[in-house]
Amino acid sequence: MPAAHQESDKPPSPHRLCVAPMLDWTDRHCRYFHRLLAPSAFLYSEMITTGALLHGKPERHLDFSSEEKPVALQLGGSDPDALAHAAQLGAQWGYNEINLNVGCPSDRVQQGRFGACLMKEPSLVADCLQAMSEAVNVPVTLKTRIGVDEMESYESLRDFIDTCQRSGCRTVIIHARKAWLQGLSPKQNRTIPPLKYDYAYRLKQDFPGLEVIVNGGIENADQAYKHLQHVDGVMIGRAAWNTPWVLTDMQRALLPPHAHTPETRDSVLQQYRSYCQRQIRHGTPLNWLIRPILGLYHGLPGNRLWKNHLVSQAARRPTDITILEEARQKIPHPAGSV
Repeated sequence: MPAAHQESDKPPSPHRLCVAPMLDWTDRHCRYFHRLLAPSAFLYSEMITTGALLHGKPERHLDFSSEEKPVALQLGGSDPDALAHAAQLGAQWGYNEINLNVGCPSDRVQQGRFGACLMKEPSLVADCLQAMSEAVNVPVTLKTRIGVDEMESYESLRDFIDTCQRSGCRTVIIHARKAWLQGLSPKQNRTIPPLKYDYAYRLKQDFPGLEVIVNGGIENADQAYKHLQHVDGVMIGRAAWNTPWVLTDMQRALLPPHAHTPETRDSVLQQYRSYCQRQIRHGTPLNWLIRPILGLYHGLPGNRLWKNHLVSQAARRPTDITILEEARQKIPHPAGSV
């Protein structure tokens, strides 16, 4: 595979490699870990509802480390005024982008009249995007499915995107599956509806001025590179969680060289260990911090023992950072070699 950054003199899109917003997964600790793996990737928060920000403690959801940048705040909601207010909070907190979720198919989200069900109300989505854009000075973007329920033709998606981009939205992330709002769980909606990457490719052809990022089922750098022949960027989701070292592979293959790209998993672990020490001093229990790194040694001998030791011991010794070294000893390779 040729180095993607050699294809053109034009600088790559800042969204050329993105990590998807994943509910209950991509919290600040996960994002910090992903930044160590891929210094140039664009990171996204998990979806945060407008109600959680406007009626709760915003710092609980919005605080993040400056090292995570560039990072986007993804919002869930359907009231333009509430979304505008929430977007302002995100911009004030220092997020580089505000993203509107029009892709989540869960029952809870539907009951709140947001997520994927909003694809059936394109004018409302456009109003939301416009209100958000007018409220902040950072880009406002959209993440959506290719359709919902019986709304599955390319023409329906094209008309939906046409309405949305008239609001001033210039970047769309296309999860290349439709969503079934009834009958499938959120997990099933990530695997059962067929992937139709050609819908994203056609959108780029029909809206050449629109930045199009494709999401769904992308697991390695070779797959990502093929998509980048048709669209501006790729977004990976579960692969970043299950096999996180793939982020480093993608950083090297798809983006210009970066001085801080890690050489080994062990070097990432040492950097993350220092982060854990700081977080523990602030009262964060270790079992929260080890979740993102469980897949760091995926595919290597001892991986199962590594994970089991972390999970079992972190719950018992929530402030004992030496658990990380103990778990690393389960991988039968010399320290610094993998």
